[in-house]
Amino acid sequence: MSGIEVGGTVAAGYEDVREEFAAVLNNPDEGPDHAAQLVAHVRGELVVDLWGGPHIGADSLTPVYSSTKGAAYLVVALLVQDGVLDLDREVAFYWPEFGAHGKDRLTVRELLAHRSGVVGADTGFTAEELADDRAIAERLAGQRPYWRPGTAVGYHAYVVGALAGEVVRRVTGRTIQEIYEERVRAPYGLDFFVGLPDSEAGRVLDTLPMAPTPAQQAEIAANPGSGHSLGGIAFNLNAEKPTDIVEAGNSYALRANGQLSFGGVGSARGLAGMYRAILGDGLEQGALLNEETLAEFGQIQSDGTDLVSGARSVFAVGFGALSAEKYPVLGHGSIGHSGAAGSLGFADPRQRIAYGYNRRRFAYPGGAAPENVHLVRALVRAATA
Repeated sequence: MSGIEVGGTVAAGYEDVREEFAAVLNNPDEGPDHAAQLVAHVRGELVVDLWGGPHIGADSLTPVYSSTKGAAYLVVALLVQDGVLDLDREVAFYWPEFGAHGKDRLTVRELLAHRSGVVGADTGFTAEELADDRAIAERLAGQRPYWRPGTAVGYHAYVVGALAGEVVRRVTGRTIQEIYEERVRAPYGLDFFVGLPDSEAGRVLDTLPMAPTPAQQAEIAANPGSGHSLGGIAFNLNAEKPTDIVEAGNSYALRANGQLSFGGVGSARGLAGMYRAILGDGLEQGALLNEETLAEFGQIQSDGTDLVSGARSVFAVGFGALSAEKYPVLGHGSIGHSGAAGSLGFADPRQRIAYGYNRRRFAYPGGAAPENVHLVRALVRAATA
């Protein structure tokens, strides 16, 4: 059989997931250099551990873009669980400077649900600023919001991690990156880094740029967008040098700093492992989040037309509310996050599923790659058979 071969294993009953993954790898629209990883745990058992494509192996790392946000939200959830943070306190209670220009009544809950109105800065960020969460936070504290805070939803693509990170720093004196490393990544041995050590740099495969089909190229050309629209501001296209998202994700500074909105680096094993740790199934260390915290962070906070993308957005407390969006086969209260190149990680507490998918080539049109719909459906079908 010609084409890209699938490496790895699946448990008995999950053969259809392997077949679906093989079809993804050999999709003729993706090209011969398509590479991806898929891992899933069900009720604590590793049932899917697959990879395939040029240069990629089970332990390869790639930029995971906005899947990084899941790690940032997990740290916030741990601090709420500890009683250190209150979701219904105003952000300005913890970070007074943020209260400028009518942002003083915005709560931490609303901030995490992408309702603050500060999706970017009027003159954009330099590449150096965009790699530095503290610099982003300092700029946005004094930024006038683009809509009345708390009244609408708009995806804070490049900045929500910095905003949440500054709240955490003001409360604890520590960064989210430090707390994630100490309480999550190291004790659970995860190949998902928010702040990539130089010792791991040799395992990283750069993200490859999108290779759109002719039909997709025509759609892109017909909808050029504007650098000064809300979407352009949110994706830093209004900067003196507009941000190329592939180039940014591949930058050393973004990876090394662990920029909290899209600077993480990991594997599918690492993504799935973090969400398994949230559930705790089969782990000696136990669950990171108790049932009450998990339920609260899975509760829908925002559902409506996204002022940045123009599409429907459904957010829980930070995490995407996946069952209400693209994945109706998942249980209500599932939490996770996707990344622009196509990655996706989530935990389904009702069906006890932890999932991680990672790919090397940037997916069209960005966000969770379309194949995740088919992979998740096959996985759930097998898990509930």
